Amino acid sequence: MSRLPYGYNGQILRINLSTGEMTVERQSERWYRRYLGGRGIGAYYLLTGLKPGADPLGEENLLIFAASVVTGAPFPGNARASVVAKSPLTGGFGESEAGGFWGPELKFSGYDALLFEGKADKPVYLYIQDGEAGLYDAAALWGKTTSETEKQIRAEQGDPKIQVAAIGPAGENRVVYAAIMAGDYNSFGRMGLGAVMGSKNLKAVAVRGTAKPDLYNPEKIKEINRWFADNFNRPETCALFYSLGTAGGVTLYNEMGALPSYNFQHGTIEGGERLSGEHMKEEGLMIGKKRCYACPVACRKIARVDAPESLRTGEVHSPEYETIAALGSNCGITDPRVVIKAAHLCNEYGLDTISTGGVIAFAMEAAEKGLLPKDLLGSAPLQFGSSEALFTCIDLIAHCKGAGELMSRGARQMAQEIGAADLAVQGKGQELALQDPRGGKIGAALGYAVSTHGGDHIEMEHDFQFAQRGHFLKSMEPLGVIEPVPAMSLDLEKVRFFVLNQKVWGLYNMLDICIFVAAPGHTLSLSAIRDLVEAVTGWQTSLYELMEAGERGLVMARIFNLQEGFTVEDDDIPQRIKEPLKSGAAAGCRVDPGRLKKAVHDYYGIMGWDEETGVPYRGKLISLGLEWLAAEESAVETLRR
Repeated sequence: MSRLPYGYNGQILRINLSTGEMTVERQSERWYRRYLGGRGIGAYYLLTGLKPGADPLGEENLLIFAASVVTGAPFPGNARASVVAKSPLTGGFGESEAGGFWGPELKFSGYDALLFEGKADKPVYLYIQDGEAGLYDAAALWGKTTSETEKQIRAEQGDPKIQVAAIGPAGENRVVYAAIMAGDYNSFGRMGLGAVMGSKNLKAVAVRGTAKPDLYNPEKIKEINRWFADNFNRPETCALFYSLGTAGGVTLYNEMGALPSYNFQHGTIEGGERLSGEHMKEEGLMIGKKRCYACPVACRKIARVDAPESLRTGEVHSPEYETIAALGSNCGITDPRVVIKAAHLCNEYGLDTISTGGVIAFAMEAAEKGLLPKDLLGSAPLQFGSSEALFTCIDLIAHCKGAGELMSRGARQMAQEIGAADLAVQGKGQELALQDPRGGKIGAALGYAVSTHGGDHIEMEHDFQFAQRGHFLKSMEPLGVIEPVPAMSLDLEKVRFFVLNQKVWGLYNMLDICIFVAAPGHTLSLSAIRDLVEAVTGWQTSLYELMEAGERGLVMARIFNLQEGFTVEDDDIPQRIKEPLKSGAAAGCRVDPGRLKKAVHDYYGIMGWDEETGVPYRGKLISLGLEWLAAEESAVETLRR
């Protein structure tokens, strides 16, 4: 008889929304050790259960909510969960992560993952309490905001501690970049997975549990936690996150000329300092902190808007850097009150703030160039700097009304319809995150190009952090990196360095560990991550095995995209990033297309993929334990032929 697992439940709940049937799947310890959680579990089920070419908004799409083998163990940065499905935004592998308390609560409820298939014939929500799962009528919730939905489910089930992941009107209306909100402060934001929920008539997934999985070595976890508590609030680790959250990056990026403004035309904006975390704190707009499960960093901040009267909202989630730049500087807006309100509206409606800001900035520039009418919104002028336009667009997009119906399709499709491809700052269909490669972090260009998600910046830590000796560079020493790597280089050494970084962050997407607490650069070293995995699971693991797991997830996601028809031509960046910045400290900087193309081919080679097709070699698949994808009859072999 095999022992009960440490750290995880060994149970995955499959829910057929078409029939209401629920079944429990049990996977082996070997399976869990290979796929870990998050991206790994999601990619496994997509690759084994979804036929290529499936409609992302059709009932055949699968929707997977997954924690990991360590989620819910009491150590910092261990609060995340993943949602995985075929993305309606890109048509490829869709994945999004959120912190807070939802992921740990899923584990405590008795399951490691939930797999939804089919479509309910009417709106429903799933509620799980200590292993008992049921589907409930959500007709009265349809049309409500995410916070209203959470409040009503908690009241209906009689427990204020229930954790709810819900969609708002944007998901119901199938906006292709709709988000799933896991409470007021955490969002499964990217890739439009809220639209997949809406297409299945699934309003929310609520979880409550009291059974925490056993831990192999709880004393070791306590030891690491004590060390973390003594060391996290230092300038070289997490002090900025503790004090200001990611909003603390606005000032730095503005000074570097890397703060995207006016649809990525500029790297700075006049008055940009008003958007900074420092300014918001001084003005009394940032008033407190929120923590994720078991984490003292408390990078989530609370905002308050008291004036002007038309923007009164009370206490809300203080926006993150990406949101500030997307809805602020990139739309030509520097009033922090406007950005706070706009971010709050996106959260309530269930919209990804990055894509929403990217689409609106694109529309503003298109109107400026005469490709869209400036009166498209009616009385609100569609132009940079207009808060009225920003609020109007958000409302119209969420409800797919008027101009919002066109904007709800994303910048790529909008651009195709109005003939403005060069203005759409997107990769593989997803609007770029607000990390401009031209401002001291050219590795982000390679990341945008080769990421299965397209416009995703969570592929590697920023280049400029490693251009000199210091804490960030030192944290990469276990991987053999001991010399500084120039920030704006795209040579072979940079590509090799990028691959190592990408595998590390790929591992964190498998383990659902927050990048803000761990190496490179932050408090927990790579060795500490290894120690924590062993202390939770009892596995005598190694950094080698864990890095291989990170790579396995990257390769599985890549294969999914290849099966969906993606090619090397899709491994590119938008035209705007190939153009020189017009202002800021990085003015004149651009990403050279020839250098990038060579770097992409070098990346394929280092990863063990065919340098011309980007298809992983059979030997690479076998080395990663993915021999089932290397079989003669597999889709990968068909692609290779």
